[in-house]
Amino acid sequence: MKRFLLLLGLLIITAALTIGGAAVYVYVQYTSPSKLAQGRDIIIPQGTGVRGIAEIFRREHIVDEPLIFLAGVRVSGLDRSLRAGEYHFPERVSPRQAAEILASGETVKRFVTIPEGLRSGEIVERINLVDGLTGEITDIPSDGTLLPETYQFSYGDSKQSILDRMRAAHDEMVEQLWPGRDPDLPFDTVEEALVLASIVERETGVAAERARVAGVFVNRLRINMRLQSDPTVAYAISPEKRLERALTRQDLRFESPYNTYVTGGLPPSPITNPGREAFYAVLHPAETKELYFVADGTGGHAFAHTLKEHNRNVAKWRRIRDAQ
Repeated sequence: MKRFLLLLGLLIITAALTIGGAAVYVYVQYTSPSKLAQGRDIIIPQGTGVRGIAEIFRREHIVDEPLIFLAGVRVSGLDRSLRAGEYHFPERVSPRQAAEILASGETVKRFVTIPEGLRSGEIVERINLVDGLTGEITDIPSDGTLLPETYQFSYGDSKQSILDRMRAAHDEMVEQLWPGRDPDLPFDTVEEALVLASIVERETGVAAERARVAGVFVNRLRINMRLQSDPTVAYAISPEKRLERALTRQDLRFESPYNTYVTGGLPPSPITNPGREAFYAVLHPAETKELYFVADGTGGHAFAHTLKEHNRNVAKWRRIRDAQ
């Protein structure tokens, strides 16, 4: 009996040492630096289970043995907290640190920049080309309802979510800026301000000129003078996509409520999506008596109070253009 008990005790001790040794081995492997030679971004697809994550980490040299990772996350209780997405893993990250990164949900931040002055269809085309966004956009928003800006997103976000955020940012901008507009402007509604802002946005890409260009148009509206804006003509001729040619004299006579050479006042709706600065400019136009402007050959414009002065600027611009 004593011999049996002694033998049983030895077996128990041996088993305990074996289990303890295995536990130590798992812990050491789970917490030791990996063979990942340099930091990198890794995508964990939606719906990937713990075993699938372990296999991805094996391929990426974060773990040598997937079973070590499986045991480690289960013992630590992280196995139900691992999230899909795109994550950055630093050089030599341990399997435990990798699991903690997934559990944190701190995905890699991506950015998409939408420049000012694009039509909504052009914005949708750009979003459709952004790597990392998913899904489809079925409806193109109206021009003048999206705020051009840089937007942050994570891998797997939907394309529609970017449009929704652009629309929300636009509405927030209007809510912030409209109440502080200058008094006695020659328009009464947000919609009219957005129409004018869209014209200003297409007329100049020089930030310092926006308020001055807005001032010229405001002066014209006040005296019922046609805006005579070339971008409105281009929109009238080609409302679905950007006109890819120069305007002709015949184009200026094109009959359309958007052609401000033949129609007084503002067009019926925005011709593009203006940015915050263009919208601000029409709410706070420069105080000027100028009624004309034309390209000056440097990327900006030459402004004039009278038609005679303006004609001289036009002649100068034509000489510069013809010499190019």
